[in-house]
Amino acid sequence: MLKKVFFWIAVILIAVWFLTPIVMIFLAAFTPAEDYYNPHRIIPSHLTFEHLYKLLFLLDGWKSIIISVEVALIAIGLSFLIGLPAGYAMARYKFKGKRAINLTILLTRSIPLIVVAVPLIVIYMKVGLSDTVLGVALAHTAMILPFVVLITSSIFSGISVEYEEAGMVFGLTHFQSFVKITLPLALPGLAASAIYSFIMSWNEVFVASILTLTNRTLPAHILNTAMASPDYFKFAAGVMMAVPAMIFIFFTRKYLISMWGISLK
Repeated sequence: MLKKVFFWIAVILIAVWFLTPIVMIFLAAFTPAEDYYNPHRIIPSHLTFEHLYKLLFLLDGWKSIIISVEVALIAIGLSFLIGLPAGYAMARYKFKGKRAINLTILLTRSIPLIVVAVPLIVIYMKVGLSDTVLGVALAHTAMILPFVVLITSSIFSGISVEYEEAGMVFGLTHFQSFVKITLPLALPGLAASAIYSFIMSWNEVFVASILTLTNRTLPAHILNTAMASPDYFKFAAGVMMAVPAMIFIFFTRKYLISMWGISLK
């Protein structure tokens, strides 16, 4: 009984520790300006959507949201187009240099983006990709791709190759066996990795800031506008950034658990 009491106390303390900043951000985002700067008022007298409205429509936040979604979808599509076959090959085949390739994929994430920023801008200006949605999407693809390869490799490693072999025994080709047997089994994990990739692209700010001037993603747009605004605008911008990721995680939490469960097998 005592263990159970301590367990629930620990759970409540952890929940309060993580939820308090989120609640404070949301509260500050909807607090009127006169209440926000009133030192004698902790709880606002009323809530307002004025700050979010100004960010969305007066500061063109809606345009940046659309660009962020476009960039994320393109990046996910390209990274899965390349990373899915690569992850399958890493999981199913044995070949020389496999460990070296795995290590190289991990090492790509150890290079700070600021190191490649200037060469990347120069290349983009020469090929006409600067200040374009496609240019940012390609940069995000390069950022997401190592994670997609490693995650899909782990997912396919958790699915027995015997299922594919059984399908081929009954007349399926290797590709048909993959599409009809392995891919459906891997879909929950792949869906979760796609959502994870979306959130990575959605939250990325540095690349989008240096590669664009007019076609900015939401984080880059917020960095350029809201950060120079009063504090309540900053909190409203934080809500705009957090809500989509929270919604995606809420609806895909069971797939995230499934993905990590497969990966640990």
